[in-house]
Amino acid sequence: MAVISLSRRLRRTAFSDGVEAAGVKGYTVYNHMLLPTVFRSIEEDYHHLKTAVQVWDVACERQVELRGPDAGRLMQMLTPRDLRGMLPGQCYYVPIVDETGGMLNDPVAVKLAEDRWWISIADSDLLFWVKGIAYGYRLDVLVDEPDVSPLAVQGPLADDLMARVFGESVRDVRFFRFGWFDFQGRSLAVARSGYSKQGGFEIYVEGSDIAMPLWNALMEAGRDLDVHAGCPNLIERIESGLLSYGNDMTRANTPHECGLGRFCNTQTAIGCVGRDALLRVASEGPLKQIRPVAIEGGPVPPCDRPWPLMDGQLQVGQVTSATWSPDFETNVAIGMVRITHWEAGTDLDVVLPDGTVRPAVVNGVFWN
Repeated sequence: MAVISLSRRLRRTAFSDGVEAAGVKGYTVYNHMLLPTVFRSIEEDYHHLKTAVQVWDVACERQVELRGPDAGRLMQMLTPRDLRGMLPGQCYYVPIVDETGGMLNDPVAVKLAEDRWWISIADSDLLFWVKGIAYGYRLDVLVDEPDVSPLAVQGPLADDLMARVFGESVRDVRFFRFGWFDFQGRSLAVARSGYSKQGGFEIYVEGSDIAMPLWNALMEAGRDLDVHAGCPNLIERIESGLLSYGNDMTRANTPHECGLGRFCNTQTAIGCVGRDALLRVASEGPLKQIRPVAIEGGPVPPCDRPWPLMDGQLQVGQVTSATWSPDFETNVAIGMVRITHWEAGTDLDVVLPDGTVRPAVVNGVFWN
């Protein structure tokens, strides 16, 4: 079996020592960094995430920092979501688009101040696009990647663990808001957010020197809560309909095709570089769109390439992520499906990599 050769281009994170001590069994590469994918097994990690609490090394969610008088203007140029009402202390999920309306990233924007923002990015080299826009428009703004490493605490017991480390007031942080909390004399931004539907927080650890002390403090404080090192879980994210940039959507897709039209205020988000293209899409509607798909039969293999969705001999879409769900006892999947076939209950076939064909049905909603 081939392996990936390590080099300095594949960066460790500020938490890698803790991840390795916790017995990580697999990684993927995300923003040129290591992202854990499994500790005990994907299914064991899945059940534990739904019942206890996990600490995730998601330092690969790099920050693009905008700082300066034109920071807010630049942020609005990047996204069709209207940011005029956003206040410091809020986090917004923001589609980032190019001049054609194609998705470049689907990050969380963190407004630290009127003149300072973090863009917590998915897996793409967004920094270079943002620098190009800033330079091309001669904006008065500094664009850089700061020494900020997100650490997620996810699961139904996340509030209890976080309160032990940051104090009871952390429970009061509202969804997609953040507050400043002290840890060993360092003020850290703590947001109620994360890449799961089980609830939890993301801690923006500013300064690598404090990363492992925080990791160790969370692990020690959560012993009786059955805290474990964890990571974004394939089963849970598909059940929840959490999209993966580069897998479920790419630059070839618009936000409307990805089911993100509700985050596009194209009439009022004046200044967005992709606004004109998205106005046309909004008026005409998408011809295909992300849909949940259930695949019949036993567990499917890993979906490392798109699987055709067929209506007889006609391809009407593709499955982009799929796995067996122990809780729902079916194969759960995310697919991009044509408008003619995306209604709930539509029967289709999916062609697996070995050429076998499985019955599939379009769901009305995701499972979680």
